[in-house]
Amino acid sequence: MNPRRASSSPCAPNPPAGTVGKVDPKASQSSRLTRPDGSPLRVLVVDDEVNLAELIAMALRYEGWDVTMAHTGRKAVDLARELRPDAVVLDIMLPDFDGFEVLRRMRSFDPNVPVLFLTARDAVEDRVAGLTEGGDDYVTKPFSLQEVVARVRALMRRAGAQQAESSSVLVVGDLTLDEDSHEVFRGGDEITLTATEFELLRFLMRNPRRVLSKAQILDRVWNYDFGGQANVVELYISYLRKKIDAGRAPMIHTMRGAGYVLKPAE
Repeated sequence: MNPRRASSSPCAPNPPAGTVGKVDPKASQSSRLTRPDGSPLRVLVVDDEVNLAELIAMALRYEGWDVTMAHTGRKAVDLARELRPDAVVLDIMLPDFDGFEVLRRMRSFDPNVPVLFLTARDAVEDRVAGLTEGGDDYVTKPFSLQEVVARVRALMRRAGAQQAESSSVLVVGDLTLDEDSHEVFRGGDEITLTATEFELLRFLMRNPRRVLSKAQILDRVWNYDFGGQANVVELYISYLRKKIDAGRAPMIHTMRGAGYVLKPAE
């Protein structure tokens, strides 16, 4: 963590219990944006605070976007050159060189990518410097994840991102989930789920091939408000497996000590 940071907490100070890092799920299900070919938008998140970067990435992935993280300026430039993201969330204070230098290098090969600066600096001259260097917008720490998501969405919309016409259907391998009708099918067979099972499966399908920890699942599906069994995640993963994987090649896998991942059957 960079010792120069003005604040140790990126989110709003002293929020009510269970609200840190929340993103309104209703907001994420409307006006899903995509690339013109319908593929997910790519967002690069650059912050040397790993936990903060992961929180931001999870919030953006919940929008259906493909998110990659970098924790140094040099890695950020390399990834931007390789991936050509549709937007960049860029912290100013980085361990090797600052966000302004990252932006200058990015602009040399991608002059139009929208950039949202994250900064702990609240002086007017610092904010002006970020915009003068070519940044498109900024948020000052402490901030809410809802604000970051909203600003990234606005930047990409202005840059020409397309609204998906069929954004309500998630597909992973032969498994489909319709967010509007709440219908789930695998291989053409309809699967009936409870409300909680549906929310858990939706979260897994919005993050295919990504290992999700129990803490991340609790935050998204139960909002940390669940007061019952401590093994509730394992319990509902078991329920899903019995319905999704029964008699078929498994799609839901346990990564021991790390969490769970959903991926197409092999």
